[in-house]
Amino acid sequence: MRGTVLAVSAALALAFTAGPSLAKDQGAAAKTFITKAIQGNMAEVSMGQLAQQNGQSDSVKQFGQMLATDHGAANQKAQAVAQQMGVQVPTEPSKKQLADYNKMQKLNGAAFDKAFAQHMVADHKKDIAEYKKAAKMQGDPAGDYANQTLPDLEKHLQAAQQLQKGGGKSM
Repeated sequence: MRGTVLAVSAALALAFTAGPSLAKDQGAAAKTFITKAIQGNMAEVSMGQLAQQNGQSDSVKQFGQMLATDHGAANQKAQAVAQQMGVQVPTEPSKKQLADYNKMQKLNGAAFDKAFAQHMVADHKKDIAEYKKAAKMQGDPAGDYANQTLPDLEKHLQAAQQLQKGGGKSM
């Protein structure tokens, strides 16, 4: 009997010490996610604007407009979540995102359309995976934001895949 009480006490002590640790890990993951989400939204707005300037097809330009609009709205929500969580709001996309933009900026016309569609498919697949992971953070503002934003990202992926199938010509 005494051994059982000790085992239960040890298990409870372990559970209580693991609980805050898990919460800290989720909190750190949420802060990292919301920071990356803001950077991603800024990058998508810029890419959307670039598509409107450098794209050849109307479909690429329309997709660019949709990106700029949707990710601009998503970024306002993400920034509010970051402030609520006490996370410093980034002021520019990541170095990789800036490099991708600079690379795309050098293209025009059909070459831009093809590269843009390809980039958007890959980028949105990666983003959807990250947002699905973050969406599992129950009761966390970052998790709620991820859940709310996923449908738009999935819509963007479908549109980008249509652009890619059409060689950047149709949506």
